[in-house]
Amino acid sequence: MPPLLDNPLPTLEAWVAHFRDAPVPVLADSADQIEAFAANEDAVDAHTLAEALGDDPFLTVRVLAHVGRHHRRDTGIETLTAALVLMGVPPFFRTFGQLPTVEDRLQAVPGALEGLRRVLSRAHRAARFALGFAVQRLDHDAMVIREAALLHDLAEMLLWCHAPRLALEIARRQQADGTLRSATAQQQVLGVALCEVQQALMKAWSLPDLLLQLDAEHGADTPSVRNVRLAVRVARHSAQGWANAALPDDLSDIAQLLRLNNESTLALLHEIDD
Repeated sequence: MPPLLDNPLPTLEAWVAHFRDAPVPVLADSADQIEAFAANEDAVDAHTLAEALGDDPFLTVRVLAHVGRHHRRDTGIETLTAALVLMGVPPFFRTFGQLPTVEDRLQAVPGALEGLRRVLSRAHRAARFALGFAVQRLDHDAMVIREAALLHDLAEMLLWCHAPRLALEIARRQQADGTLRSATAQQQVLGVALCEVQQALMKAWSLPDLLLQLDAEHGADTPSVRNVRLAVRVARHSAQGWANAALPDDLSDIAQLLRLNNESTLALLHEIDD
């Protein structure tokens, strides 16, 4: 693994190149599960692996990027499950054994792992909301929509992994000024907004086209894109509870998307969150 970055890189292209080329560490739970499954790989199939590992955005993007590099773009591979089916189980274990872990990477930087876990918690909630909305809408791309929400803040997660002190500085500034928007704080500390890094990185990794289209910052205003965007919004605004002043607007927009009244929509949100 390359050393941690303590100073911002000079350009957007430099940030994208660094994240593209640096090995992506995975969650320790994922590394442990891969090792356990590998001990009896004949009893494991792609669906079992995807179900066990699909909440790890780092492992998900590693697999999708590997498939993007080594297989044609027109394979129709859009989810972790499909990527694992294409790879096959034995090649997966040969390729993704003995992975570096996030926990080892960040253990020497106080507060970094806690900061990353907050982003991961938000991503997991966004993924659950996105899937719940998509199922309610009978969207046949429900699993891709879930994955898009899970990966929405991938660049922020990678910043915590590769430049945790810079991520901590962004968090410190936002804590000191409750009106400071994330993109502004990122621009101040990094010289770039992470949403710009993310879109370029997804293209550099040859991630599935549908994932790029569903990116909530850049996608067209379709029901599926609104599904992702609103899931991310409500996960962010409710991270500290359901009293955030922005939530009534979120509720109205989600109700419109799902064609429900506000009362039914709120009940659905709490059901998904529980």
